[in-house]
Amino acid sequence: MKVILLADVKGQGKKDDIIDVSVGYANNYLIKNKLAVAYTAGSKKVLDEQIKVRQDNEDALVASLNEIKAKLENKTIKFQVKTGAQDKVFGKISTKQISDELQKMGYKIDKKNILLDHEIDVLGNHEVKIKLHKKVEFNININLVK
Repeated sequence: MKVILLADVKGQGKKDDIIDVSVGYANNYLIKNKLAVAYTAGSKKVLDEQIKVRQDNEDALVASLNEIKAKLENKTIKFQVKTGAQDKVFGKISTKQISDELQKMGYKIDKKNILLDHEIDVLGNHEVKIKLHKKVEFNININLVK
């Protein structure tokens, strides 16, 4: 019996996959637990429409994130920091501080989307990667001055 999976099923497939399983397994487990629906022309049509809507939403999201990327890419954010002897910085700049500064500029970017490959704890310029989506990544510059 062919079914369309409504959720990921371990050992069987991912959501939206069309798989062939035994009638008993389909009726007594997959369909009963709302993990799948029987494959028919109608259910296939509904699945295709849902996939198209999801893809359209994904494309719209990526387009809006690309606008943010175009505005922020290669921008420099300045942080005034306190230093000690030999210009040693007290503390370090965190992703939270970068996120807060971007928020002040009018961009709501979660600190989890800011990727630091090294600690920002010395004076000068530092490049920081921001990953808004798996298809949208860019770099901004962080400048520490005393």
